Amino acid sequence: MNRKDIIKILAIAAVLVLAVLLVNRIDTAHGTAETEIVRDAVKNAAITCYAVEGAYPDDVEYLRENYRLAYDAERYLVTYDAFASNMIPDIFVIERSTEKGGEEL
Repeated sequence: MNRKDIIKILAIAAVLVLAVLLVNRIDTAHGTAETEIVRDAVKNAAITCYAVEGAYPDDVEYLRENYRLAYDAERYLVTYDAFASNMIPDIFVIERSTEKGGEEL
């Protein structure tokens, strides 16, 4: 192998590494956007409940049963901390992950 061949191989390797990094970044951004959509849906349902009933609900199940809140509970873990009926609850959404050989979070 001469020097030109080594440079070509290194250039191809660099392009492949950059492509993998780009795909990974796009996938991460897509997942983040989806969790934000779920979080916004929960928040909007809670605000609607407050507007209609004058109080924020105690839990997400109330929103699911009475305000048609729907999300994939197997894919997303939603924590909803309602500490007062007149204060908007803290809402956190985490995408559950499963990997081969790993356990679900």
